[in-house]
Amino acid sequence: MNILLDECVPWPMHKLLAGHTCITARQCGWGGIKNGELLRRAEGKFDIFITSDQNIRYQQNLAGRQIPIMELSTNDLRRIQAAAVLIQSAIAAIRPGEFRQLVIP
Repeated sequence: MNILLDECVPWPMHKLLAGHTCITARQCGWGGIKNGELLRRAEGKFDIFITSDQNIRYQQNLAGRQIPIMELSTNDLRRIQAAAVLIQSAIAAIRPGEFRQLVIP
């Protein structure tokens, strides 16, 4: 799976996603781009967009989007690492166009 990590997601998280190709928005040259434009660019190029931006669902009209969006409840790397299995399972289960909030304990 080709995964786009938002700028607010810690880069070391990619180590938890072995078997997937991960890249950050900044690595794509899309640093600082607003979420709407970022999602438009990501569609068709990535299989999933992962963010910890708690406002994305309020700031963007997500209806009609093809790229699945996973919103993590935190960007704290230690908590993300502890929830690796939960995150991996959620990525495997997400469907095109789905928005999923993932609560990280």
